[in-house]
Amino acid sequence: MIRGLRPLLRGTTYSGMLFAYCGALASLPLLPFALLPALAWPSAPYGAQAVLVLLVWAALIGLVGLPRTTRRALIAFARRLLRVQLPAPAAVPSGADRWRTPLWLLPHVALGWTGALTSGVLILMGIALPGDWLGLGAEAGLSLFGWSLRSDGGWQSWVLALCCLLLAAVVCVVVTSVLRWLAPRLLGPSSAERLALMAEREQRLAERNRLAHELHDSIGHTLTATTIQAAVAGEVLSADPGAARAALRSIEESARAALEDLDYVLGVLREEKAEAAPTRTLADLPELLDRLRHAGAVLDVELSGELAQVHGTLSRAAYRILQEGLTNALRHGTGGPIGVRVAVAPDCLELGVVNGAGVGVRTGAGVFRTSGHGLPGLAERVRLLHGEIEAGPDGPRHWRLAVRLPVRGSA
Repeated sequence: MIRGLRPLLRGTTYSGMLFAYCGALASLPLLPFALLPALAWPSAPYGAQAVLVLLVWAALIGLVGLPRTTRRALIAFARRLLRVQLPAPAAVPSGADRWRTPLWLLPHVALGWTGALTSGVLILMGIALPGDWLGLGAEAGLSLFGWSLRSDGGWQSWVLALCCLLLAAVVCVVVTSVLRWLAPRLLGPSSAERLALMAEREQRLAERNRLAHELHDSIGHTLTATTIQAAVAGEVLSADPGAARAALRSIEESARAALEDLDYVLGVLREEKAEAAPTRTLADLPELLDRLRHAGAVLDVELSGELAQVHGTLSRAAYRILQEGLTNALRHGTGGPIGVRVAVAPDCLELGVVNGAGVGVRTGAGVFRTSGHGLPGLAERVRLLHGEIEAGPDGPRHWRLAVRLPVRGSA
């Protein structure tokens, strides 16, 4: 009993009863339509008319629950008043799920009327009995489970009034508890909706994982290239101002491209309406190679096949793979030539980056440190494209990255 009254003290029962009363009041406009069959059959027995009215009324209440807006409104009110955790319904419910809202409305309305009438009568008795305002006198009484208490106008009327008020509180607690128990089962997600929510969550996680890879590749490459270019510009500023200006221009271009990627990723993570995603494809490879040359890198580029034949997801992934491989070459190379190979065949795309293996590139900024996420990210990207990747030492002084991707109809 005490445990059941705890929600009442916290205010949950009050808001729950308000939710139940709203269900009862919302069904009132349907009652005149439910009375029409009884009025059309006046010769029927009273009991048959009452049953017919209740059946028609229940059918009309069920029809109100079929639209999706009704279910969304009920879920919003249940969250607010019943204090239950209910996720938003699926956008396209199955046929069986459409009947769960009418099944909720019927007990909702029934409990609302039961709670309103019962608690209303008990509260009225609890207020009126001590002063005998209703003129009941000794006829007033209360019977429950074989135990009865009659009012004689004295202290027993106060005891009877207190019992009525306590029973009204118990009715409120029971009605609210039943509604809170039913809400997750009828307003909560069904099995099909749970699967849809899980698929949506998996899609969001996959998108965030993809964005994390994109951000790592773009920002990591930009920071590496700009750090080297800034060091080069500082070293040749007096001896070769033209080379210094070229390095600074390259820093500006790299930073602008990275800012575009960063703005897009932050907009998606904040669930804002972001602009179209900036795309980097193999068509942007010459620009990437030029920025590396401005950074002082010596490149040995080997291109074969038509790069324009590679498009869509495959072209974007190939660009990011080469960008990450070249970034690693700048970070860890010994300063020797960096070999870049791109070979386009009808059935596959081969990418390769070879650089001198060292402990880090020493410039005015010092030795680069890495997070260790580059190669695992590359391996995951290649795996999603059903490709093959090899990364490791190639002889005593070189490190080789080789990727083979199947060419399919990528969009």
